[in-house]
Amino acid sequence: MIKTISLVTLTTTLLMASSLTKDAANAGLVPIPASNAELLKLIDPKGLITDAKIELGKKLYFDPRLSKSGFISCNSCHNLGEGGDDGIAAAVGHKWTVNPHHLNSPSVYNAVFNDKQFWDGRSPDLEDQAQGPIQAAPEMAATKEHVSAVVNSMPAYLAEFKNAYGKDVNVTFEKITDTIGLFERTLVTPSAFDDFMNGDENALSKEEKAGLQTFITVGCATCHNGVGVGGGMNSLNVTATYKHMNVGDFKGDANGMVRVPTLRNVTQTAPYFHNGQIVTLKEAIVEMGRIQLGTAITDAQASSIEDFLKALEGRKPKIDFPMLPTSSATTPKPDLN
Repeated sequence: MIKTISLVTLTTTLLMASSLTKDAANAGLVPIPASNAELLKLIDPKGLITDAKIELGKKLYFDPRLSKSGFISCNSCHNLGEGGDDGIAAAVGHKWTVNPHHLNSPSVYNAVFNDKQFWDGRSPDLEDQAQGPIQAAPEMAATKEHVSAVVNSMPAYLAEFKNAYGKDVNVTFEKITDTIGLFERTLVTPSAFDDFMNGDENALSKEEKAGLQTFITVGCATCHNGVGVGGGMNSLNVTATYKHMNVGDFKGDANGMVRVPTLRNVTQTAPYFHNGQIVTLKEAIVEMGRIQLGTAITDAQASSIEDFLKALEGRKPKIDFPMLPTSSATTPKPDLN
C-alpha cells in the first residue's frame, strides 16, 4: 500500500512539474541550453569564439590602461566578482563623474541574450557596445587612437593577437573591442531554473515553483521572457508613471522604448530600474506591477515572485584575474585631466 501511494505521489509530482514547464514555455520563457554545443551555437552564431580570443578578451576587459586615466577598466562598472554591475545607483567614470543621465550600469552577465545593448537599445551587439563606454567622456574617456596605441605598444599583447587571429592581424580599435565583446559572450550563468526547464523536476523548491507560477500568472513574463528573462525592447510607464522618473533625463529611445533588463542574477544587481532608485527587489516587483501591468501586486505575490527570482541566481564561470602585459616606454601615460 505504501509503495502504491508513493508511486501515485511521484506521478502527480512529475505531472505538476511537466505542466509548469509547459506553462513557462508557453509564456515565452526559454532555458539556457544544457548542452555546451547548443549553448555555443546560441552565443556564437558566427563561430568566432576560440580559447585564445577569450583569454585575450579577458585581459583587455580587465586592463585599466585602455582608459584615459589608466584607472578604469570594463570591470570597474561591470564587476565580475559580483552581479556583473557596480552596485551603485548611477555609473561613476572619469574624474569621478556620475553618469549625466543618472543611468545605472546593467549587468554584463548574460548580456549576450539581449536583443540590443544599452538602455535605449542603440547598439546591436556586445562587440559594438564595447566601443561606447571606452570613448564616452563620463566613463573611460579614451579615444580610438589612445586604445590602439596602448595595445600596440606592448609586444606581449601583439603576440597574443597574432596567436588569436593570425600573423597578419591589424590591431585596430575595432579589433580590440570585438575581442572584448567575444569574451563577454561567454559570461553566461545557467541556474536552477534552467535545470528545471531542461528536465530536472527537483531543481526548484516548492516555493520557487509556486513563485514561477505567480510570475507567469501576474504577467511578469509579458516582458521578462526569452533566454535572458528580459533583454527585449518595451515601453516604460505603460499603465502609470514610474515614481522616480524625475531622477535623470532618460526617456528611452526615439519611440520611448527601453531595454527590458535581464532578471538573471537580479538578486545581486540592486539598486533597480534604469536610474537605480529602488533598493529592494520586493519594492521593484510591486512598482513594475503598478506601472507596467496596472496591477496592485500583493505582498504575498511579491514574496512568491521573489522566491522564483532567487532561482535565477546562476552558476558563474570561473574567472581568474589575468596577469596583464608590461607597459613599454611607448605606452601612453595616464592622463587624469
